Amino acid sequence: MADGRQRGVARLVCGRRTKWLVLLLWLVLLVLLAPLSSKLMEAQDNQASSWLPGSAESTRVLEIADDFRPETMLTVVLYVRESGLTPADRERIAADAAELRDLDVHGIVGERTRGPEFDRRQDPRAARIAVPVLMDEEGFDRLADAVGAIEREVGDGGGLQVYVTGPGGTSADFSEVFEGIDSTLLLAALSVVVIALLITYRSPTLLLVPVASAISALLVGQAIVYLLAEHAGLTVNGQTAGIFLVLVFGVGTDYALLLVARYREELRRHHDRHDAMARALHRAGPAVLASGATVCAAMLVLLAAEMNSTSGLGPVAAIGVAIAVLAMTTLFPALLVIAGRWIFWPLIPHEGSPEPTERGVWARIGRAVGRRPRAVWVTAAVVLAALSFGILGLRAEGLSNEDAFTDTPASVTGQQVSARYFPAGAGDPLIVVADADRAERVRAVVAGTPGVVPQSVGVPPGTPPQEDGRVLFEATLTAPADSEAAKDTVERVRDAVHAVPGADALVGGGTAALLDTQTASMRDNQVVLPLVLLVVLLILALLLRAVVAALVLVATVVLSFAAALGISALAFRHLFDFAGEDASFPLFVFVFLVSLGVDYNIFLSTRVREEAMVQGTRPGTVTALAATGAVITSAGLVLAGTFAVLGTLPLVAFAEIGFAVALGVLLDTFVVRSVLVSALFLDVGKPMWWPRPLPGDRTPAERTGAPSGPAG
Repeated sequence: MADGRQRGVARLVCGRRTKWLVLLLWLVLLVLLAPLSSKLMEAQDNQASSWLPGSAESTRVLEIADDFRPETMLTVVLYVRESGLTPADRERIAADAAELRDLDVHGIVGERTRGPEFDRRQDPRAARIAVPVLMDEEGFDRLADAVGAIEREVGDGGGLQVYVTGPGGTSADFSEVFEGIDSTLLLAALSVVVIALLITYRSPTLLLVPVASAISALLVGQAIVYLLAEHAGLTVNGQTAGIFLVLVFGVGTDYALLLVARYREELRRHHDRHDAMARALHRAGPAVLASGATVCAAMLVLLAAEMNSTSGLGPVAAIGVAIAVLAMTTLFPALLVIAGRWIFWPLIPHEGSPEPTERGVWARIGRAVGRRPRAVWVTAAVVLAALSFGILGLRAEGLSNEDAFTDTPASVTGQQVSARYFPAGAGDPLIVVADADRAERVRAVVAGTPGVVPQSVGVPPGTPPQEDGRVLFEATLTAPADSEAAKDTVERVRDAVHAVPGADALVGGGTAALLDTQTASMRDNQVVLPLVLLVVLLILALLLRAVVAALVLVATVVLSFAAALGISALAFRHLFDFAGEDASFPLFVFVFLVSLGVDYNIFLSTRVREEAMVQGTRPGTVTALAATGAVITSAGLVLAGTFAVLGTLPLVAFAEIGFAVALGVLLDTFVVRSVLVSALFLDVGKPMWWPRPLPGDRTPAERTGAPSGPAG
């Protein structure tokens, strides 16, 4: 009865009349929602609070500081002449400072411009002017324009070196990267998918259908995320939007490949294409739905993260995967059936034509693995475990601004030059708030802390001296604001001010935010990773109705993740020369590799179960590997390629995530699924389905109920 209901649901999607209804419904969706998808960029929240852990001390300082003054970010104009500043240089710098104070550009708070300040040499060689840029809800979006206006105002220095740097200059460089992220990633992902599908299908016409379906899913998904961001408080930032795009394209194309492969099988068995698609959806649809549910559930676990940027990614990614599943199980099959068999040109599958997978390379691999399965899986596991030791070289402690870009922007160069003449932390001060009655004591404690420039401690311009019984002041660090030494100073300052009785003092600012991010990311790794594993394990156990199989599959994916992380760490150190990894790198890679790696195990294991119901686990495994090997390999290549396009962005964090996930997907595709998992199924056999053995594994005596041993 259940089997008939499932087939009836499948026929609703691809029936002779209902296929047109499905197409019409999607066209209506696209007409209504596609115009909203382009507004997702406007809904992005790239303020510091959208990235920081919600309960962190630095986040609380950000909220309190709003009562004292509008939140701003300092853009520093640095002037340098190695031989010493000339009188003409000084006049030019003073004129620039006056013009910047009067600069009428939206977002620039000219009246709060600081400086010029000269270095402390008797014959100064450098000077700087700090220009605050307003960082309200739209601050990050217009930051690049504001910094560009400052650059145009100060112009070229001639013989005088001029740099626009500081937190504002560096953040403007980040802003420019995120501004073009959607178009860059879309074009790159689309190119990868088209090339991969052309190689896989060897049909210029067939690739149009999955591409059209994936783009439809992307547009609808972006529109839904935009509406939730605007009206339901969903947090979306540039990082989330970029990963969303790659995930929808990669996962959607994977599901399309699986369905096309099963549809092609059924077209060789059935004359009517509607019947063939109904059977394909009936057989492959549950695997796609289970896979999508697994990925969505794993992504939603991210809601348990403290980091706002991580917890915000969870529902956004889950929405993207859910829409991709919906598109690939409704719109995609409807379009295939509407198009007819000719869409496969020039390799059109006809009824009665031989099934190539029965004699293909994956059938031969399955038979080869079946000869000595234990030796195969033990060898594969040992090799992967050995590669995992590279994790010892992982340095996921966060990236400094200097190390965050794959190239070196002018703002980073300016910061390096500035550190030669001014305290390295200048331009990105600590922010301290405390009870007004204890203000002097707190100020003295901060000034006396090693790593703080004593004379820098004071109330910044444009700040009320007192608000709600609190005071706010700033302090400059001697070390670069994004360095480990600066983070150590923040910890010392916090320990010192927290010890002042009744001060209720809090320490924030850019360096404190980096420290809190690092701490929260470590906590998220410890909490979220086990939760993801538990969720994936439960879904697999329910799907396969087998505890042993679920445990084995999860173990293989974890081993694959560890090997991918180990290889990546070695590559980052010795091949790409990256200084370290972002603090959230292990968590993101884990979530993507576990959820997406399980996809391929689901595709294989559900087919093994289907075949084993009739012929038993061991022969069923060989048949399943032969039937799914080519399509899962193609899906892995597509998914790896789409994640690899993250490397087209000039940001180390994206490049590292793209490389590690792409590598892990390839390991899952070519080693874990084809060798390790297949060998384990062949070696373990019948016990893999404990506690409910499959009919195909029963002996003749068990099937008839006759006693299996001799009569006593």
